[in-house]
Amino acid sequence: MKLAEHKDLKSAITELPVKEKDKLLLRLIAKDKVLTEHLHYKLLENELDLEDRKETIKADVTDQLPELKKLNAKEALVRVRKMITSVNHFYKVTKDPLGEVELKLFILNIIPLEYKRSVLGYRDYGFLFTAYYVKTIEVTINKFRKLHEDLQFDLSESLNNLLDKIYSSKLAAAAEASNLPKEIS
Repeated sequence: MKLAEHKDLKSAITELPVKEKDKLLLRLIAKDKVLTEHLHYKLLENELDLEDRKETIKADVTDQLPELKKLNAKEALVRVRKMITSVNHFYKVTKDPLGEVELKLFILNIIPLEYKRSVLGYRDYGFLFTAYYVKTIEVTINKFRKLHEDLQFDLSESLNNLLDKIYSSKLAAAAEASNLPKEIS
């Protein structure tokens, strides 16, 4: 049930006494962890906390890097998905599009592209890793293009390094097939 479909409910909520509204609001917030974290960020944190959140994610990724190089494609895919999921969560909480693109570019630039093939199993996780990596780059480029041109200028070197990395690896064919640009100007 959407609130917009029930105008009577909307007006009834706005007419509630403040104490009752507060109780309802707190009960609703308690049911949604992301909303709770978003409100905490919005009401109690500042720019320094935003930078701390970014640095925490970067540190977590950097700490996993030595182990990531030893994994097979299946294990690496799981780890990289978790890294990107942490950035998606960061965005849901902070609503910071610049930080989201910056962190995704950091992760995609730093992780290795070649992994051992899994001997057991019927799935080609190397292919799945490639598909996920290329799709994540596509999504990141789309978000990059929505940023202000000054912010794009600041991140363009990092994005071009990423595109150069993918086109000089075994993933070049997949990047070409997905129509990824070779360079962002």
